[in-house]
Amino acid sequence: MSSTTATLITVIGASWCPDCRRAKTFLGEQRVPYEWIDLEQHPEYTERVEALNGGSRIIPTIIFPDGSHLAEPGNDELADKLGLSRVAAEKAYDLVIVGGGPTGLTAAIYAARENFSVLIVEKSAVGGQAGVTERLDNYPGFPDGVAGHELADRMRRQAERYGVEILQAVAVSAIEPVDESWITVSTSTGHEYRAHGVLLATGSLYRRTGATGEADLIGAGIHFCATCDGPFYKGADEVVVIGGGNSGFEEGLFLTQFAAHVTIVEYANEVRASRLLQDKVAAHRAMSVLVGTEVVAFEAGAGGKLAAVVLRDRATGEQRTHAAAGAFVFIGLEPNTGFLAGVIERNDQGFVISDEQFRTSMPGVYVAGDVREGSTKQLASAVGEGAAAAIALRYHLDRVRA
Repeated sequence: MSSTTATLITVIGASWCPDCRRAKTFLGEQRVPYEWIDLEQHPEYTERVEALNGGSRIIPTIIFPDGSHLAEPGNDELADKLGLSRVAAEKAYDLVIVGGGPTGLTAAIYAARENFSVLIVEKSAVGGQAGVTERLDNYPGFPDGVAGHELADRMRRQAERYGVEILQAVAVSAIEPVDESWITVSTSTGHEYRAHGVLLATGSLYRRTGATGEADLIGAGIHFCATCDGPFYKGADEVVVIGGGNSGFEEGLFLTQFAAHVTIVEYANEVRASRLLQDKVAAHRAMSVLVGTEVVAFEAGAGGKLAAVVLRDRATGEQRTHAAAGAFVFIGLEPNTGFLAGVIERNDQGFVISDEQFRTSMPGVYVAGDVREGSTKQLASAVGEGAAAAIALRYHLDRVRA
């Protein structure tokens, strides 16, 4: 191992190993650089794995710069090893914000500037999806664009400057009202915190295809937002849109501004987009639609970026490699609201229902950002909702603390 890679965490595993993918995802979410060694490509590292684990071949084996290692660790073990703060300093706060993305961070800044004590509980890493986006070109104030991790770090530092406390790699498992003034927030670490008010800013996750190679190429050719990342493909010969609903067709039409050709791939035998959108795509010379087609794998090319998508005709079973510089996945959103089932009113898709003041069905609990029913799922509006929700919460907090 070179002196350069010796300063990084080394993850030894295999592409077929689900625990390896989970560990890599966790390190990526925390924006921790690491070196990945696939035993199938570098079998010589098998001896090192066995030497570290008493003769056993346990993967992933994760080696740290100080020479220590963890074998098949859970996310909790990794979080502790990385020194992430997972226990809050106090037992009670004016406001607990569930979710440390742009919405939660903005709300925290606004609330803390009003001298409210604020705790953010984030199940992965601060910054949310914006923090792991390669580059943001449509966020106001950055004419040359800004890296997602840089924007997230700036927002975090601003929140901490006002005294906001942040827990990472800690999930909220339950929310329960105590009385008119207090709400209990329970976490995956077994701790409970009381708050006069709670803001749900957990966001949502883009559904993934689950195809081979997808996890490793997110941000390196695989994207979930055409308006965010489409301009990177100006002049590209071909990009693929996965999903034949309204979103896939709308975003596909948008992408024709940049790529010479766009192919929409739909798993079902019929697309679900509106007739108007179908007609627009059918009339567009730079677009094609494939139905009854499954995405089998994503293949990397030079520089570790996407080079092709492997497609399978579901009727014939025939597979082919479809060259593409980029792939945009639009197969739905999954809100992070599982822990709210039966507690707070949600719609059929799981998004939290609120009134015009961001209030949910539980008194003292508010919601903002991508997890809220009716939100636009755009970064700028998520930040705006965080500010608006904090203002609405101010009146609630002033009342219950009186």
